[in-house]
Amino acid sequence: MIIKSVSGIRGIVGDGLDPSVVLNYAAHFGEFLEGGEVIVGRDSRISGETLKNAVFAGLMGVGVDVIDVGVVPTPTLLYNVKTSNASGGIVITASHNPTQWNALKLVSAEGEFLDQDKAREFFSYEEKPVIWHEWDGLGKRRENSEAIENHIKGVLGNGFINPVEISRRRFTVVVDCVNGAASRAYPEFLKRLNCAVYPIFCDGTGEFLREPEPGVKSLIELMEKVKEVKADIGFATDPDGDRLSIVSDKGDALGEENTIVLAVDAILKKEKGPVVVNLSTTRAVEDIAGRAGVSFFRSPVGEANVVSWMKDKNAIIGGEGNGGVIIPTLQYTRDAMGAMALILQYLTERDTSLSHLMNTIPQYRIVKHTVKLKDEEKRNKFVERVKNANKDKKLDLRDGVRIETNDSWVHIRMSGTEPVVRVIAEAPTLKGARRLCDIVEQQGRN
Repeated sequence: MIIKSVSGIRGIVGDGLDPSVVLNYAAHFGEFLEGGEVIVGRDSRISGETLKNAVFAGLMGVGVDVIDVGVVPTPTLLYNVKTSNASGGIVITASHNPTQWNALKLVSAEGEFLDQDKAREFFSYEEKPVIWHEWDGLGKRRENSEAIENHIKGVLGNGFINPVEISRRRFTVVVDCVNGAASRAYPEFLKRLNCAVYPIFCDGTGEFLREPEPGVKSLIELMEKVKEVKADIGFATDPDGDRLSIVSDKGDALGEENTIVLAVDAILKKEKGPVVVNLSTTRAVEDIAGRAGVSFFRSPVGEANVVSWMKDKNAIIGGEGNGGVIIPTLQYTRDAMGAMALILQYLTERDTSLSHLMNTIPQYRIVKHTVKLKDEEKRNKFVERVKNANKDKKLDLRDGVRIETNDSWVHIRMSGTEPVVRVIAEAPTLKGARRLCDIVEQQGRN
């Protein structure tokens, strides 16, 4: 089974996503870009090396030169594409998915994931036969070991960040990279900010010793370590290092939603401008935008969709409730390194603890469920039944079904990365959010 979307080409290795399939997609992408150089990197998954070689063969076989940056965070690769003359990039990563999954994420010359239109155009190339080059027209490969350093310099040089001020605070930070792509890059970055760094799960082995998605339930070790060393903050990422989850100085996991909440508040304290998040993101962001008197917009789910809306609305900050923060002055992609710097800058300027800051943030309770339905037709019918059962409600149908009331909302949509339907509800109380999930799940099954 292969899942194709704006999130790339994704599947289980050995069950659809095989080296021959990857080689073919890479070759088509090389033809889609019409030559030049393509930057290729991967996360630390066990299957990564095999699929990387298939990607190299596909690209070089159609005459494209390859720049190999090795194991790097996804935002690191995108930043290097953005700041180079490359024609595009490929990241070999299944992001938050379990270890048996992998994927190809396709990057434009601008250092951004393909938007809906470009993705549609690329997938049309599947119908065409690959034109393999002869021996004297094959692409070449070279290594670039400076990708992480380039990214670090980019974040430290961003206008919203003052590295000297942050360094004076001498933060104590625990960082959990789930043995993924950021295992080397993010501890090194925090040390550059004069932080006392305590890394856990930063061996880079690709063996995920906790759930790869950095939700509250998967951060037990991080919470314990923050309390043990009396850290100011704990950071956790997913395997490819684009999402950021936070643990407070009290050892409390804040949930991925509060990463974008804090980031938006941090930016709007410095500068006013529009804010964009997706349909599944906490209402707290909308409250903060309203408090600052700026425009607020919601896009369909998917990083490429958020980026497209951010550009259209000239947003100053944006992201998603999965821990994804997009800072346009840095780059148009979720960047956990940039988000770390922004949160540390915020703590520095407010000269207070994270737990105290959280008392100033609007709080809602959010519940996220997944309904596993392997058959796509069944997933479609599930969403359609929910829509039909709520015709009299306030609905947003741009991405599945989002039902909104005065103080609550629930969003039902087919995942673009897994064979599941996602059900996300938010209300003032946990009981209310759970009840919303239960109601729509029953509607979808009836």
